[in-house]
Amino acid sequence: MARYLTKQILSAEITLFCITAILFLLLSLVRGGPLDVLRASGADLSPAELETLRRTLGLDKPVWVRYALWLRDVAGGDLGTSFRYSAPVSSIIRQRLGPSLLLSLTGLALALILALPIGVMAAYHPGSWWDRVSSFFALVGSSVPRFIVCIAGIYFLSYRLRLFPAMGMHAAGTTSLADLLHHLTLPALIIAFGTMGYFIKQTRSACLEVFQEDYMKTARAKGLSEWEVVVKHGLRTALAPILTQAALELPTIVGGSTLTEKIFAWPGIGSLMIEAISNRDQPLIMGVALLIAVTVLSCNILLNVAYGLLDPRVTYQ
Repeated sequence: MARYLTKQILSAEITLFCITAILFLLLSLVRGGPLDVLRASGADLSPAELETLRRTLGLDKPVWVRYALWLRDVAGGDLGTSFRYSAPVSSIIRQRLGPSLLLSLTGLALALILALPIGVMAAYHPGSWWDRVSSFFALVGSSVPRFIVCIAGIYFLSYRLRLFPAMGMHAAGTTSLADLLHHLTLPALIIAFGTMGYFIKQTRSACLEVFQEDYMKTARAKGLSEWEVVVKHGLRTALAPILTQAALELPTIVGGSTLTEKIFAWPGIGSLMIEAISNRDQPLIMGVALLIAVTVLSCNILLNVAYGLLDPRVTYQ
């Protein structure tokens, strides 16, 4: 196990190096920079002042030197200083990470809670009306663009029915838990709707295969209840591919809920990335990208370890 983990961590470090190097190079090739954004905003700076600011920000150095300095700082726990906010990138990300995780984990939990029983029932009754309805729902959930779901949710649940607020994390002057849950429900449901379609298909496919195995017939022959056969024997074995999808979906939700966060004015990582790109804030872009990459790679390593715990047929080599 230790040798396997060492190899996985080393591979993840190499991958992380390649990702950050390519992204840093691409950002240096993009037209415009923080100084161009500053000039476009109407700031009255002389050429001498712009040159001084350029040197202060380190933009006068070659790209490979700037990347090497960035790597050195990251290794020391310093993600740099935001060009736009003049504040440490780590502190800005820390402020936005909590709301993003809250929204993402709530949406993921709702998707799993809804998708698992629907997928299991669809696999247990293949070809039935339940199977057809769940397949249609999975198709709609996984294919409808997120912005359409957001607009429809705001129109029907917020504007017409007035069940949930349409934007923000709290009402003005309120920080209560009840108010937070009230604001959280609608965007979390939208994230769950867009995610649960994949989980329904994955659960149905995995359970269909498992339900045909001989050990399921053996479990029934031993006199176990149908609940124990389906849940304890069938679903537990089928959880491995479902766990794969969940582990891969979590960092995707954290980094990919940009549109949902922007539409609902949710102060998370996604909306922060949009702000950073708009302002050509390279340290902030690199910090957010590094967070997402580390999350994806860490989830992959944890996923491989969890495989062995869920499926005894998996061995670590």
